[in-house]
Amino acid sequence: MTTHSIINPPGLHNPVGYGYSHTVDIPAPAGLVLIGGQYGSDAEGAVVSDDFAEQVERAFTNLGTALAAAGLDYTHVTRLGTYIVDHDQDKLAALLAVVSRIWGDEPPAQTLLGVATLALPGMLFEVDAIAVRSA
Repeated sequence: MTTHSIINPPGLHNPVGYGYSHTVDIPAPAGLVLIGGQYGSDAEGAVVSDDFAEQVERAFTNLGTALAAAGLDYTHVTRLGTYIVDHDQDKLAALLAVVSRIWGDEPPAQTLLGVATLALPGMLFEVDAIAVRSA
């Protein structure tokens, strides 16, 4: 009996070679969708820019792609995990701009971790998420 489905949507790189999947869909009664770390990558997994703000924008676009593959959108997100290399106030402001544009005055719960490095060279930002299907 399968308790979940793995979704690696077109438009995002194939993550299996890196040891993870983009999305895990856990059906009712839990109704959870877990989104693995999304970063500023193109469809082949290459980092798109060395600019932090551009990486944040692309990471959240990729998050939207992963959500859509499970039939969801940003409104279903209840928790974010965000990871910033060499975190500072300017980077926090860039992240806040994107989160505010997407969720306005009702952002999901979020934990931000400042880190020394991420999985691939050039990665400056990563976001993971938990989403809940509407009842």
